[in-house]
Amino acid sequence: MEDRRLTRSRATAGERREQLAAAAVTAFADGGYAGTTTYQVAQLAGVSQPYVQRLFGTKRELFLAALAHATDLLEQRFRHLMAGPPGDDSGPSVRCGTIADLELIRMLLHGFTAGADPDLGPAVRDCLGRIYRTVRALAGADEAEARSILAHGTLLALLGAMRIVGPDAVPREPWAAEILDGLRLRVLPHESAR
Repeated sequence: MEDRRLTRSRATAGERREQLAAAAVTAFADGGYAGTTTYQVAQLAGVSQPYVQRLFGTKRELFLAALAHATDLLEQRFRHLMAGPPGDDSGPSVRCGTIADLELIRMLLHGFTAGADPDLGPAVRDCLGRIYRTVRALAGADEAEARSILAHGTLLALLGAMRIVGPDAVPREPWAAEILDGLRLRVLPHESAR
């Protein structure tokens, strides 16, 4: 795991907020909104809890910053993956299914689960809307194609979160192999054939 401790060099408040949001992605990916404290994020970042509260105010604002950070990273990955290597003619849904950062996926899944919360819901729904618009624009997809790409990606995210695919995948049960056989899936980085 990457060391997210903040360096003591002179950084702007915006840079510090960005560093803390990245540490919060790690913490919330492990514990979700309800199971993570600002103290845990502060410890992970190597700063004091009052410093986290000074920059973000509340755990809610810190969670929303982490969710926005995760969405930004996902959009960046989509842009990179959609560009693909020269001569690659595989479809956008395949490229979108190669994202192997399970921490990022778990953060987004925790975010979407928290979407029913009236205080978090609008921002969570906005993140999903951003992802949909990004996929649609980058793939040049119509509504049906964009839904298919998101459905494919969501299934892969769930499989990754359950360690059925990805760098720390568990041995596959027959039902999981059947699901994967139906997907056009590239082998994810660090994933061995199981």
